[in-house]
Amino acid sequence: GFNSTHGTHACLLSKPRDNWPPIHLNIATTHHTTLFSRHAQGSISGGGDPSSSHPMPKLSCRSLVRCCLGPPREGEAGDAMDGVKLKVTSRYVIVKNDIFELTLSNPDGIVTGVRYNGVDNLMEILNKEDNRGYWDIVWNPPGQRTGIFDVIKGTEFRIIHHDENQAEVSFTRSWDPSQEGKAVPLIIDKRFIVLRGSSGFYTYGIYEHKEGWPGFGIGETRVAFKLRKDKFHYMAMADNRQRIMPMPDDRLPPRGQQLAYPEAVLLVDPINPKLRGEVDDKYQYSCEDRYNSVHGWVSSDPPIGFWQITPSDEFRTGGPLKQNLTSHVGPTMLAMFLSAHYAGDDLSPKFTNGEYWKKVHGPVFMYLNSSQDGSDPSLLWEDAKVQVMMEKQSWPYDFALSEDFQKTEQRGRISGRLLVRDRYIIEDEDLYAASAYVGLALPGEAGSWQRECKGYQFWCQADADGSFYIKNIVTGNYNLYAWVPGFIGDYRFDATLTISSG
Repeated sequence: GFNSTHGTHACLLSKPRDNWPPIHLNIATTHHTTLFSRHAQGSISGGGDPSSSHPMPKLSCRSLVRCCLGPPREGEAGDAMDGVKLKVTSRYVIVKNDIFELTLSNPDGIVTGVRYNGVDNLMEILNKEDNRGYWDIVWNPPGQRTGIFDVIKGTEFRIIHHDENQAEVSFTRSWDPSQEGKAVPLIIDKRFIVLRGSSGFYTYGIYEHKEGWPGFGIGETRVAFKLRKDKFHYMAMADNRQRIMPMPDDRLPPRGQQLAYPEAVLLVDPINPKLRGEVDDKYQYSCEDRYNSVHGWVSSDPPIGFWQITPSDEFRTGGPLKQNLTSHVGPTMLAMFLSAHYAGDDLSPKFTNGEYWKKVHGPVFMYLNSSQDGSDPSLLWEDAKVQVMMEKQSWPYDFALSEDFQKTEQRGRISGRLLVRDRYIIEDEDLYAASAYVGLALPGEAGSWQRECKGYQFWCQADADGSFYIKNIVTGNYNLYAWVPGFIGDYRFDATLTISSG
C-alpha cells in the first residue's frame, strides 16, 4: 500500500502496455487511497502511454534563433569542420574544436582558460589560475562541525579517449591513510569532454568512498566558474529573472555596506549609479531545482553568452523542490550538486567508517553562444533555452565514457496512473491526481526524498488523468513517492522497487 503522512488514500490504475502483464498495487493510507497498476518488462515498468508524457520535440538551435551561433549537431553543416584537437604539456591540457578552445591545468584539472569568438580568455584573468573554473567540496571529519573548503585538484591526468569527433580527459585524486583528517577520504575523478562541432564543454565527476575508509560528512560540492568582470555584466536565470548586475567592486567598502550577514550588501555608491540603493545578495537568485536548468552571463562587447546547463536533476539531492544557488555577482556561475542551503544538516550526507559509496555528479554542459546584436541579451538567452531542450533530449548522454555513467540501454523505467480517494470530498470515488509529482528515491519513510542526499532521484509530473511515466532510471532499489497539489501530505508505496535494465 501507499502510506501518507496525512491520512490519505490513493490508487494507481492503468491499461497494460502491449502485452506486459499487469501488477496491481493497492496503496492504502488513512483517509485517502492511491492505486498503482504497473507492468513489468525486465525492469519495473509499464502503466501509462509514454506518448502522453509530453515527448520532447526535435528542435534546431539555428532554426529558432538564427543570429546565434549554437553548436552544430550531427548531420548539420558543422560536420565539415576540423575535428577535436588535444595538446598536452607539462602544465596544461588544451582541447579545442573549430568553435572554441578549453585550457585545463595539468594535473590539477582546473579550467584556466576558455577562448571563444575572438576573446582570448572568458575566465577572470585577474584571478589566480586555480580560482577560475574548478570543482570544490566542503567536508568535515566525524565530530567536527566546521566544514573544510577544498578546491579539488587532481594528481593524475589521463586521456580517456581522443579522436576527431571527441576528446574526454580525466583528472583524478585518490586518498590514502596518511591523509586522514587532512583530505576528504574520496577518490574523485573529474572528467571533461569536448565534441566536434559543439559550442561548449561537458564536465562530470565520479566520487567513491571505499570500504574501510574513515567516516566523514559533505556539506557541499559543486563546479564554480569565475568569468571576466570587464566583459560579463548581464545575468539571466529565468524569463522574468534577468538584469544588469552590480560589479564585484560595488560590494566592497566604501561602495557597498554589509548588512545583517556577509552576503547581503547595500549598494551605497555603485559604479552604475542606476543601482544605487539596491541590496545585492546571492541568495536572491536561488532557484528550485525543478526550474534550474540554465543560467549564466552575457557580454555585450562582443555579444557572448556563457551558460551552465543541467540536463537532468537525477544527481541533485533533496528532490525537485530543493533550492540551490545559480549565478551571482562575481561574475560567478555555479553547478550545484549537493548543498545544505535552505535545509541545514539534514541534507549533508554522513558516511560511516567502512561505508561504500559511489556516485556520478553530472555531466553538466557549459554552453557558449554569440550574436551580431549586442543590444539585446534576450536573443542569447532564448538560444540557450533551446539548447537546454536539445541537451535534455540527448539525456543520458551516449558519449560520456565512464562505466559508472549508465547509458539508455542500461537503465529502466516505470509508469502508471495515480488516483486519489478522499472521503471528505467524495465518498467511494477516485479523483485524478492531476499534476501530481511522482518520483523514485532511495528507500525511506514518506517524504524522506526531501532529505535524501546519497543516491539518485527521478521525478515526473502526472498528466491530467494522473498518468505518469519515468524513464532512464539508474538501476537499483527505490521507493516510489508522490505528492498531489491540493492534498496535504506525502505518499509512499510500501514495497521496495528494484529497477533493472530494459
